[in-house]
Amino acid sequence: MLGFGPAMWFNDSYDYISVALRPRPHPIRPDGYGFWLLILRPLHSLAVVAFTQHLMGIAAGVLIYALLTKKFGIPGWGATLAAAPILFDAYQIQLEQLVMSDAMFILLVVGVITLVLWHRTMSWRVGAVVGVLLALTALTRSIGLPILALVVVYLLIKRAGWKPIVAMIIACALPVGAYMGWFKAVNGQFAMTNSDGVILYMRTSLFADCHEMNLDKRKELELVLLCINTPRDKREPSAQAYLWWDNENQLHVFGSGMKFTPEINANASTFAKKAILSQPGDYLAAVAKDFFRAFRWDRPQFPDYKTYMLYEFRNSFTRELPKWSSYHSTTDKDAEAYENGPAATRVVAPWSDIMIGYQKVVRLPGLALGLLLLVGLYGVAVRWRELGGAVLLPWLGGVGLVLAPAATAEFDYRYLLPAAPLACLAAAITIAGLRERRRPDATEPAVPHPSDPQHPKPQTADRQPPVQQTPDQQRPDPQPAKPQRRDQQPDAEAPQTTKAAQTTKVAETAEAAETAESA
Repeated sequence: MLGFGPAMWFNDSYDYISVALRPRPHPIRPDGYGFWLLILRPLHSLAVVAFTQHLMGIAAGVLIYALLTKKFGIPGWGATLAAAPILFDAYQIQLEQLVMSDAMFILLVVGVITLVLWHRTMSWRVGAVVGVLLALTALTRSIGLPILALVVVYLLIKRAGWKPIVAMIIACALPVGAYMGWFKAVNGQFAMTNSDGVILYMRTSLFADCHEMNLDKRKELELVLLCINTPRDKREPSAQAYLWWDNENQLHVFGSGMKFTPEINANASTFAKKAILSQPGDYLAAVAKDFFRAFRWDRPQFPDYKTYMLYEFRNSFTRELPKWSSYHSTTDKDAEAYENGPAATRVVAPWSDIMIGYQKVVRLPGLALGLLLLVGLYGVAVRWRELGGAVLLPWLGGVGLVLAPAATAEFDYRYLLPAAPLACLAAAITIAGLRERRRPDATEPAVPHPSDPQHPKPQTADRQPPVQQTPDQQRPDPQPAKPQRRDQQPDAEAPQTTKAAQTTKVAETAEAAETAESA
């Protein structure tokens, strides 16, 4: 914050600022983060926005630490290691300095997973709280909505009961449904965005071949217009070009500003689905390529130089705000209106130099993320009788957050950061389970050898020492027996009786003695 104030900027940042200044359901992305900026708007401080996002990152780390130590008995040092990536990864810190929704999204996802794993038996009230958090997650980033299905499946496996599940679904559906109703009133479609079909079209743009799709040029003219005529081997290396770059994408044929309308979104969705069904092998190859791209040790430039550099502290792009067209304004004016002053990033040495050097060294490599997920997979496998146990939820969440962008959009380094804390959770729970299994059974404590000074005494702590009786107090056996010697002592290990029983025994002994003498 000292080196790059008041905040740093990404291409999406200006849309969020525009929503905070002029609230409306944005056609490209949900407004959850825009609402957060709207709440903070009276402060007119992007530095406060960045500060709250750093607090969100710290809060997510605290949740991970608390869950692992309190509920899974992991030592403090182990829980600290699991929370370290979200607290110290330089790219996580840089993401929190950006005017972006990712810090909020990560906190909400970690909060949902923590709350579900914290409660082994869930009441309907806890289910409702989880549902509200899931709604906020989905309204922050639409990819958060499938997490609801993941949590529902997990609770069904754990037999949590129908009450918390129903409460969770209702609590999630109400705010999401209300937002979709607002979206329909403004944009004419009951949905969260008008971009899902267009983004899926971008996913298929690198391999879609209209000759293999067998499109009817007369009946499906609106789809034929979306065909990319460039040969597949000569297309751009990144699919982003066919959505965002005006000189490459085919969507401009429908006119300026029409890219994210309901009609174009529906046509693009239909085209993309036809491409996937016609070329399933090409689609799976594209998904696999982007999925495994996430697990490289190095960090090669992708998808393009500018996007790659926007995740670096050393970038110079946000030191001057772009003057792009915005909703009833321009991006630079919106940013300055929100800040109520200059809003471009100001680089201040030596703090900026410290963070630039820090980012070169401290990061979680993709290979480490992959290894964490493999450890979690092992934890799921060894708990196959429990269908994965507590490891299943964070592991599926981590894998899903890596796989979903590869399947529906395109790889981006930013999309890996929300998966890291879940992968750390899954790996930590797995390792804790392995350590627990190697310990001796806690229900069978080891007993010291009799020669050990700590060997327990035969006498129990809750018993009084046995009262030694005189020969006259000894009760005769029912059968005739030899007279007891006077120097013989009663067995020290005999069970102790109550005082009332002792009195009765003494009286009976005396009576028996008198009878014997008279006889």
